[in-house]
Amino acid sequence: MSTQYWQEFLIPYRQAVDELVLKFNSLKNQSMTLGENSPIESVRGRVKTVSSILEKINKYGFDVEDLETNIKDIAGIRIICQFVEDIYEVVDIIHERDGKDLRIVDVKNYMEGEDQSSLKSGCGIPKESGYQSYHLIIRYPVFCALGYREIYAEIQIRTLAMNFWSIIEHSLSYKYKEKLPEALKARLHNTADSVIGLDQEMSAIRDEIQQAQKLFKMKSSTVNSILDNIDNLYKLDQSDKAVAYERDFEDLSEQEDLIQLILLKKELESEISRIKEEN
Repeated sequence: MSTQYWQEFLIPYRQAVDELVLKFNSLKNQSMTLGENSPIESVRGRVKTVSSILEKINKYGFDVEDLETNIKDIAGIRIICQFVEDIYEVVDIIHERDGKDLRIVDVKNYMEGEDQSSLKSGCGIPKESGYQSYHLIIRYPVFCALGYREIYAEIQIRTLAMNFWSIIEHSLSYKYKEKLPEALKARLHNTADSVIGLDQEMSAIRDEIQQAQKLFKMKSSTVNSILDNIDNLYKLDQSDKAVAYERDFEDLSEQEDLIQLILLKKELESEISRIKEEN
């Protein structure tokens, strides 16, 4: 098959990846705008390389003519979450879109324990290697330069810890051409158990972590607003007031008193509104 053939063949897959990454990143950003904790930590996308596709064809003896139906992960999206609970929340978000802008056709649950999502896929089973993740195979419609296409895509959802383990395991499998020494396999499996333990511990203190993250975001937003408004005072030829507020801000920053910072922010906003009205 020519290079031109592959370039055309992959067009809808590349567009699907671009669109899905954009959509999930938008959901994350919208949650942050609303001051809510997003279940999505990061989103990554990739389209399989031609060499990877050919390797899979040869490995499983697929017919090239049936490529689109036999290989369902040419387009891949990976959603990384902080907590196991977030994985199920993301699955619920995708499930809500089922039949709208995408269609779920298969669920592969490699998670330890019962499926807590609305899909209720039963008790998940990690792979023999220790690999954990939640996979959804979807059909996704795209309108591209070639016209309308509906392609398969795979969405992988996992925690930060699961993702770290998976990257290491993948690198070692590539190095040893999927024939890992038994001793290395055993050590990897032990680390996979540690990942399960880490995620369980993180879930146990999830509320405290999220509360701390929310406070950090609130403080960051408040500080940025104060600095912007002090800068606005300089622009309004109110240098004396700007300097005074800078001193107040420095004092409060040393005390790390969020409530007082919020009050200073509101005071600055009122002062700037008053000055603008007088002018």
